[in-house]
Amino acid sequence: MRLVAKLGAAALILVGAGAAGGWALTAPRSLSEAELAGISSGDPVQGQRIFNAGSCASCHAAPGAEGEARKRLGGGVRLATQFGTFVAPNISPDPQDGIGNWALQDFANAVLRGVSPGGQHYYPAFPYTSYARMKPQDVADLYAYLRTLPPVQGKAAANEVSFPFNIRRGLGLWKLLYLDPAPVVAEAESAGGAIAAGRYLVEGPGHCGECHTPRNAIGGLKKDQWLAGAAAAEGQGNVPNITGGEGGIGEWSEEDIVNLLETGFTPEFDSVGGPMADVVKNTAQLTADDRAAMAAYLKSIPPHPNGYTSAPTPAQ
Repeated sequence: MRLVAKLGAAALILVGAGAAGGWALTAPRSLSEAELAGISSGDPVQGQRIFNAGSCASCHAAPGAEGEARKRLGGGVRLATQFGTFVAPNISPDPQDGIGNWALQDFANAVLRGVSPGGQHYYPAFPYTSYARMKPQDVADLYAYLRTLPPVQGKAAANEVSFPFNIRRGLGLWKLLYLDPAPVVAEAESAGGAIAAGRYLVEGPGHCGECHTPRNAIGGLKKDQWLAGAAAAEGQGNVPNITGGEGGIGEWSEEDIVNLLETGFTPEFDSVGGPMADVVKNTAQLTADDRAAMAAYLKSIPPHPNGYTSAPTPAQ
């Protein structure tokens, strides 16, 4: 009986140690004091560029908003996925319903680490796995620009997520696998010039890989098929392959890509639809140099065959 008791006690100790280790592994990890010290007050003019590069209005403005209404960031866009339905929050400077009471450090932790001011994990429907590659100063500039926009009253609806995905703590393990600030295509960064600038915009604030790269069963990007196209997150149609591989944009010139990012027209004079049509409203606001850099990067990345199994729908 003594041996059984000892074994039972040892088992309890192991279970307790495992639980404590798991709790520690899944804890939200905020930016360190040293990292925060490198973030200074931002420039709203530069922040508007990052706002457009990140297509913030596409999710946080009201669906169908045009013109100045795209600067009213009350949230509400719904993204229905296999993991649940996620609702874009109010990120206007309203102090009650938006982020008006957030400090710069709160905003930086949300964007770069996916951690809320209250110390919870955000769901990766908020593409912080891409934003983690952003320069801290660009985050500060974006924060400064958002504070110039009109406050919008009213909180967005809550996410609709069922067990086990409603246990946010589990996202800590997911982040250990997929939250990585390293560039996806390292060679592009070392190439310098337009390609390096384009890598930053596409892989970071532009978060193009979040839609154009296939995912595994737990929602992680398959980086070995970077930008190869993917089944749409909402389960209808596919997002196109934008590499030079079979089924992709290998026959497109850099000028063709630039033109699409500005006008929404393909080389065949088709117009993009669905979510990409809204993205073009943002990329059209970038400078010609930024669009050219994005095109240079896209033409430089390794080609892949389509990351989906059926042809893309016209809406994509």
